Amino acid sequence: MSSDTPKKPLNIAVLTVSDTRTFETDKSGATLIDKLQQAGHSLAQHSIVKDDVYQIRAAVSQWIADQDVHAVLVTGGTGFTARDTTPDALMPLFGRTG
Repeated sequence: MSSDTPKKPLNIAVLTVSDTRTFETDKSGATLIDKLQQAGHSLAQHSIVKDDVYQIRAAVSQWIADQDVHAVLVTGGTGFTARDTTPDALMPLFGRTG
Protein backbone atom coordinates (compact mmCIF):
# COMPACT_ATOMS: atom_id res chain seq x y z
CA MET A 1 0.00 0.00 0.00
CA SER A 2 1.45 3.34 -0.96
CA SER A 3 1.52 6.18 1.53
CA ASP A 4 -0.95 8.19 -0.56
CA THR A 5 -3.61 5.47 -0.41
CA PRO A 6 -6.44 6.65 1.84
CA LYS A 7 -6.68 4.67 5.05
CA LYS A 8 -10.02 3.36 6.19
CA PRO A 9 -10.80 4.32 9.79
CA LEU A 10 -11.32 1.36 12.11
CA ASN A 11 -13.68 0.89 15.04
CA ILE A 12 -11.36 -0.26 17.81
CA ALA A 13 -12.25 -1.69 21.22
CA VAL A 14 -9.84 -1.15 24.12
CA LEU A 15 -9.65 -3.55 27.06
CA THR A 16 -7.67 -2.77 30.19
CA VAL A 17 -6.88 -5.75 32.40
CA SER A 18 -6.18 -4.75 35.99
CA ASP A 19 -7.22 -5.49 39.55
CA THR A 20 -6.59 -1.88 40.54
CA ARG A 21 -7.43 0.46 37.66
CA THR A 22 -10.65 2.42 37.25
CA PHE A 23 -11.71 4.59 34.31
CA GLU A 24 -10.27 7.56 36.25
CA THR A 25 -6.86 5.92 36.86
CA ASP A 26 -6.46 3.92 33.63
CA LYS A 27 -3.59 5.82 32.00
CA SER A 28 -2.66 3.00 29.61
CA GLY A 29 -6.19 2.68 28.27
CA ALA A 30 -6.51 6.45 27.98
CA THR A 31 -3.23 6.63 26.03
CA LEU A 32 -4.35 3.90 23.61
CA ILE A 33 -7.67 5.67 23.07
CA ASP A 34 -5.96 9.02 22.51
CA LYS A 35 -3.49 7.54 20.00
CA LEU A 36 -6.10 5.59 18.03
CA GLN A 37 -8.31 8.66 17.77
CA GLN A 38 -5.34 10.83 16.71
CA ALA A 39 -4.71 8.28 13.96
CA GLY A 40 -8.26 8.79 12.67
CA HIS A 41 -9.87 5.70 14.15
CA SER A 42 -12.98 5.45 16.34
CA LEU A 43 -13.36 4.00 19.81
CA ALA A 44 -15.92 1.20 19.57
CA GLN A 45 -15.90 0.36 23.28
CA HIS A 46 -13.67 0.64 26.34
CA SER A 47 -13.84 -1.79 29.24
CA ILE A 48 -11.83 -2.60 32.32
CA VAL A 49 -11.84 -6.14 33.69
CA LYS A 50 -10.06 -7.83 36.58
CA ASP A 51 -7.08 -10.11 36.01
CA ASP A 52 -9.38 -13.08 35.51
CA VAL A 53 -9.09 -15.48 32.58
CA TYR A 54 -12.84 -15.76 32.09
CA GLN A 55 -13.57 -12.02 32.30
CA ILE A 56 -10.81 -11.26 29.81
CA ARG A 57 -11.92 -14.01 27.44
CA ALA A 58 -15.59 -12.97 27.68
CA ALA A 59 -14.89 -9.32 26.85
CA VAL A 60 -12.65 -10.09 23.88
CA SER A 61 -14.95 -12.86 22.60
CA GLN A 62 -17.88 -10.46 22.60
CA TRP A 63 -15.91 -7.98 20.50
CA ILE A 64 -14.66 -10.67 18.12
CA ALA A 65 -18.30 -11.58 17.44
CA ASP A 66 -19.31 -7.94 16.88
CA GLN A 67 -19.04 -7.06 13.19
CA ASP A 68 -18.83 -3.36 14.09
CA VAL A 69 -15.56 -3.92 16.00
CA HIS A 70 -12.65 -4.12 13.57
CA ALA A 71 -9.78 -4.49 16.06
CA VAL A 72 -9.19 -5.07 19.76
CA LEU A 73 -6.35 -3.58 21.80
CA VAL A 74 -5.58 -5.11 25.20
CA THR A 75 -3.37 -3.56 27.85
CA GLY A 76 -2.36 -5.05 31.18
CA GLY A 77 -2.25 -8.47 32.74
CA THR A 78 1.03 -9.47 31.13
CA GLY A 79 3.42 -9.27 34.08
CA PHE A 80 5.13 -12.06 35.99
CA THR A 81 2.69 -12.66 38.84
CA ALA A 82 0.19 -15.50 38.99
CA ARG A 83 -2.64 -12.96 38.56
CA ASP A 84 -1.31 -11.75 35.20
CA THR A 85 -3.30 -14.06 32.93
CA THR A 86 -3.97 -12.09 29.75
CA PRO A 87 -1.85 -14.34 27.47
CA ASP A 88 -3.45 -17.49 28.93
CA ALA A 89 -6.92 -16.00 28.45
CA LEU A 90 -6.39 -14.95 24.85
CA MET A 91 -4.38 -17.80 23.31
CA PRO A 92 -7.40 -20.14 22.96
CA LEU A 93 -9.21 -17.43 20.97
CA PHE A 94 -6.61 -17.46 18.21
CA GLY A 95 -6.41 -20.02 15.48
CA ARG A 96 -3.31 -21.95 14.69
CA THR A 97 -0.21 -19.95 15.60
CA GLY A 98 2.56 -22.07 14.18
